[in-house]
Amino acid sequence: MKTEYVLQNQMPAGSRATKNAALLANIALTLIMLAIGLLMLVPFVWMLSTSFKVNGEVFDYPIVWIPKVWHFENYIEVWTGANPFYIYYLNSIKITAITVAGNLLTSAMAGYSFAKIRFKGRNFFFLLYLSTMMIPHQVLLVPRYIVFDWMKIINTHYALILPGLFTVFGTFLMRQFFITLPNELIEAARVDGAGYWRTFWKICLPLTKPALVTLLILTFTWHWNEYENPLIFLRDKALYTIPVGLTSYVEEFGTNYVLSMAASVSALLPLLIVVAACQKWVVEGIANTGLKG
Repeated sequence: MKTEYVLQNQMPAGSRATKNAALLANIALTLIMLAIGLLMLVPFVWMLSTSFKVNGEVFDYPIVWIPKVWHFENYIEVWTGANPFYIYYLNSIKITAITVAGNLLTSAMAGYSFAKIRFKGRNFFFLLYLSTMMIPHQVLLVPRYIVFDWMKIINTHYALILPGLFTVFGTFLMRQFFITLPNELIEAARVDGAGYWRTFWKICLPLTKPALVTLLILTFTWHWNEYENPLIFLRDKALYTIPVGLTSYVEEFGTNYVLSMAASVSALLPLLIVVAACQKWVVEGIANTGLKG
């Protein structure tokens, strides 16, 4: 203790001033980030507050953040009313679950192949596959509609599930992570008599949990919030997903804001649960795959 006290007293005044300035800068930056974070939460708080009001209180000024009377019947109306929200919920769960599971499997297999299996033209085919990311999604809507119409899957969930099973980004993400794995693991597995599939499934895949969780969150978010494809390929209301189903609260002579907000809060809960449960692996996955900005 006495030695530390002496060293602190012997520290030059300029060094102490620089250290204090850096500390004040970090505190100021933290406060700014906190203020920005709280500002970003304002729309979500307003949505949650509105879901417990009546339509006549939605646009009151100044804003009443805490309703005077909590109308829980808005959620009951959303889930069990004339336009039951659970149908859209079940459709979204079905499509998203199948798509995410298939996407994780195909991306992991393709990423492992491009990273660890040597074959002729590997880099060329990977760059060719990667170059398709430059094609805007909207450009493919008409050709895709024609192909799906020929396959007789328009107005079915297959039109949403099949394209989502394969993604260029997922393959790229998994390839970048597989590259970081030492080749000695694969060589040792081959010496022990393991084939390609066993090496991939038993040895390499369990080590890619951070990348898999990162891809899971991104894919889940994309498909859970997808609006354009369900709007184009689905016609029957019973097949609608949540984003398209939310438009049913926009009526001919106005919008039922309280039911729309109650449905939006309900739609947001699975996203919050998935992100909260998998958050600890996301930073590691992004860092190890070289995608950080």
